[in-house]
Amino acid sequence: MHVLENIWWYLVLIGVMILVHELGHFFAARMCDVKVETFSFGFGPRLFGFRSGETDFRFSALFFFGGYVKMAGELLPADSQGPDQNAASDPRSLNAKPRWQRLFIAFAGPAINIMLAVVLLTGLFMVHYPKVPTPRDPKVGYLAPDGPAAKAGIRAGDQVVQIDDKVDPNWEDISLKEIANARTALQIWVLRRGERLHFAVTPALDEKNGVGYLGWSQESEVEIADYIPGNDVAKNAGLEKGDILISVNGQPIRSDSRLQEVFHETKGAPVQLVYSRHGERHTVTITPVRREVGGAERWMIGVAIQQRVEIVKLPLGTALRQSIHENIESAKLLVQFLERMVERRMSPKALVGPVGIAQMSGEAAREGAATYLLLMAAVSLNLAIFNLVPIPILDGGVMLMLLVEMLMRRDLDLKVKEAVVKVGFVFLMMVVVFVIYNDISKMMPPG
Repeated sequence: MHVLENIWWYLVLIGVMILVHELGHFFAARMCDVKVETFSFGFGPRLFGFRSGETDFRFSALFFFGGYVKMAGELLPADSQGPDQNAASDPRSLNAKPRWQRLFIAFAGPAINIMLAVVLLTGLFMVHYPKVPTPRDPKVGYLAPDGPAAKAGIRAGDQVVQIDDKVDPNWEDISLKEIANARTALQIWVLRRGERLHFAVTPALDEKNGVGYLGWSQESEVEIADYIPGNDVAKNAGLEKGDILISVNGQPIRSDSRLQEVFHETKGAPVQLVYSRHGERHTVTITPVRREVGGAERWMIGVAIQQRVEIVKLPLGTALRQSIHENIESAKLLVQFLERMVERRMSPKALVGPVGIAQMSGEAAREGAATYLLLMAAVSLNLAIFNLVPIPILDGGVMLMLLVEMLMRRDLDLKVKEAVVKVGFVFLMMVVVFVIYNDISKMMPPG
């Protein structure tokens, strides 16, 4: 059932992304009086559609990979005979327009995706802004015993005051440094009982997800986010969503990892759990049960745990500023990811393809509209950044060729353009095949 739901919500998500992105190109072309021949959801053979004016609006066979707008005189990989020769003399063909107009048309698609990401987050933050009520000073709440941070000598309770050149970071800054610097030493300074200590710590590479991993998490309050189907231990014990977990067997719980660790240490014996609800403390004795998760067995009580958050509403101006800030930070992270991959400091396994996005779409939809809109904003921004990468056939590649022509003050040879576009198409298809394989491999249990 979840598979069908995932597919449906992926189609909704990718449909909105294709529509918005291609509408950017479409309206920019119309503004520049360029004839638009085709507006297609997907690639490959035409399945169905309709004609409005001079444009064929269609659904094509490979609709789950994206779409395109075909303008008069435009060169596409499928054009085995090259562009229409009759379009060369057409004043409304793409190549008849000044290069600055062609740049505008190429940039319009990514630009409108960026705008969509900003608008979605702004609207969402006006009704649902998740505020994490933790101190700004980031303290280490949990250390995996065999993680790089623990091996380097960092301890729970240490306050991180600097990481590389970032002074007084918040935990988001720390996490971004961690995941983007696998196998690259990070210089970390912490405060421990008033003493400033320095550590050089190298994040390990998470082979499955392709990102850096230090094996630590922030000290924060944790709360019950949801029940897990098939395990009613917590529900039967009276625990509810939003309850804040304080301690288990007298041991403070400052991260979800620590909670799981305590259950593992007790090996399923009954534990005394202290929690807070509406400011009042309660104590309950609860017995974890063993369940298989991701191919491994774990002791569980049937709840999903998350950092405690407060949902607040932001006024329009504040929501817009926060949306712009978060989109800028996300864009920086995406660019860093791409740089690290080129430098081989991160694995391409960090990329997510259609299968992974479909799974995330279904999970986000099941969590609620807010989570789904967050995912939609993130995908829209990712699509914009990816399309701006200077790879032939992508918008960034088209813009790069136009800029080269501007510098040369003449057009590139048509055969050169055709070869570049075909090579870019083959490369893009190889990327698609890789990310699909990568998505499927992440879903497979470890073996």
